[in-house]
Amino acid sequence: MGILNGFRKRNKSKSIPMYLYTEEELNEYEEHVRRCFGDYEEVFHEIVSPDIHLDVILIPPTEEAPYHKLITMGAGAYRMNVPQELSGYNLNYAEYVLYLPADWDVKSGDPLNYWPIGMLKKIARLPIDCDTWLGYGHTIHGNADAAPLAANTELNSFILLSGVSLEGEMCDFKLSSGKFIRFYELMALYQEELDFKMANDTQALLDLLPDEEFPPIVRPDRKNYCTK
Repeated sequence: MGILNGFRKRNKSKSIPMYLYTEEELNEYEEHVRRCFGDYEEVFHEIVSPDIHLDVILIPPTEEAPYHKLITMGAGAYRMNVPQELSGYNLNYAEYVLYLPADWDVKSGDPLNYWPIGMLKKIARLPIDCDTWLGYGHTIHGNADAAPLAANTELNSFILLSGVSLEGEMCDFKLSSGKFIRFYELMALYQEELDFKMANDTQALLDLLPDEEFPPIVRPDRKNYCTK
């Protein structure tokens, strides 16, 4: 359901307009992120924006949440191409969340450090690039040949889970403009875990994972829960 290399790329020869939050929407969004995920002072600003202006909010580790939280800001300005039969479920707009270990060098440009952030931005643009949509339980390969995401891991894909606060509350919210923004956490998977999910379902996969795997922090060497 929603494998990246199964999507067809949009014809890049066609002009794609810019999709941006209004200033009021941005203010509401930033306030909501602070309320749901925590306070922050740093934002990785995008220099070149061909379709959406996709920044990444960086929330540093705290005693209560000892890991980095990276949250997109700008993906939700684009209305995804949600199937008509799902039009009543408020699935049109989404932002994405990724967690990294506290000792991760989030500011490094080294490919061994940057790949989770690169994938976060790649996934956030996928609905635009492929004229499609993303939602809970969708899975995305990082590479068309199902190769690992980077040289320092055997993880090769991501699954989208519901974004929740430390208190376990859903972080989805509605802007005053009427846009209902869904938040999805990205959990990295091994191919065997992805195969298990595809053969069963998302809940069956989650039932295999112990509580300590949540929130789903991206650890390149974490245990594979579907090895033979």
